[in-house]
Amino acid sequence: MSGDAQRKTMNINMGPQHPATHGVLRVELELDGETVVKATPHIGYLHTGIEKTAESKLYYKAIPVTDRMDYLAPMSNNLGYCLAVEKLIGIEVPEKVKFARVLLTELTRIMSHLVWIGTHAIDIGAMSMLLYAFREREYIIDLYEACAGQRMMTTYFRIGGLAYDLPKDFDQKVNRILKRIPEGMRDYVRLLNDNKIFRKRTIGVGYISAEDAINYGFTGPCLRGSGVNYDVRKATPYSSYEKFDFEVPLGKNGDVYDRYLVRLEEMRQSLRIAKQALDGMPEGPYRAHVPGVVLPPKEDVLSKMESLIFHFKIITEGFKPPVGGVYQAIEAPKGELGFYISSDGTNKPHRMRVRPPSFVNLSALPKLIEGGLVADVIACIGSIDIVLGEVDR
Repeated sequence: MSGDAQRKTMNINMGPQHPATHGVLRVELELDGETVVKATPHIGYLHTGIEKTAESKLYYKAIPVTDRMDYLAPMSNNLGYCLAVEKLIGIEVPEKVKFARVLLTELTRIMSHLVWIGTHAIDIGAMSMLLYAFREREYIIDLYEACAGQRMMTTYFRIGGLAYDLPKDFDQKVNRILKRIPEGMRDYVRLLNDNKIFRKRTIGVGYISAEDAINYGFTGPCLRGSGVNYDVRKATPYSSYEKFDFEVPLGKNGDVYDRYLVRLEEMRQSLRIAKQALDGMPEGPYRAHVPGVVLPPKEDVLSKMESLIFHFKIITEGFKPPVGGVYQAIEAPKGELGFYISSDGTNKPHRMRVRPPSFVNLSALPKLIEGGLVADVIACIGSIDIVLGEVDR
């Protein structure tokens, strides 16, 4: 190119039809040859309106709406919402409920990471990984079905407890998961950790420093991949997490490969927590006894008149929390998931706002990909692990 020649760039769209944008995400790229000069993410194609929908429903009837945000981690969404409402009305759930919630949300974390590792690997060429990951995921889905009767949108957690008691074969199914997933993970390590192509596509790609990760609001594996030791389960424990012994995996380099290693180790730590929860599961009721607020057990509804009356009134009229507002955060698979609920004393939330990790983490995408190659855009989007139902909620 001569000295006086005009330098030109090209604008292209990646997505929303591109499979590697993981949903209806459009990224407007300005390219100088193969180099990304500028990247602008565009969201708003899904537009579910989940927060406003929840404000039009009774507190109980808003629970199924939360399943549809990060639809790969429905029980995590249920937990965050139920904890927020329980804090608002001052309910303490039985110890059995706390342990069951911890166990099931840790298995949810594994299930979410399995989908991530399969789709992320197939994005950058490791075709068979998706089949391996879904092989192990099926065991957790079977447990979901046994507990809730649903394989995806579970709506299993309730305000004050669980929808049903744990199934009779619960221990057997969990033990099968605890045995099978570590065996499957050995396949992942053999396939990816030392794979030359995988390493070249991920090491040194999508770098973000610890300082920048904090400034962009990163949480979850994306933040810990840059070496920042922050985990909501440790910082502000909820649902008895202070009783469990586990480690928080940290990366060193803040690149795509480190974010992969962090999620891999998180699955091992989740198995460790699930084993402790199963072994220490206390006996007791699966719902708190708070007439007028917590639905009575179905067997009582069918045999006791006062339980039938409470059930009818809660379902038709709901309950009225005191005036005020609460914020409750949990460590979801993708990062800090927070629910802010404001009550005006009526039977419906006055305001509900969600702090979704996918939305906040996605804001750093330009930082990850600008200056890199267009092929690295795929690896960077995958390493954030977004679900658009949570981004455009």
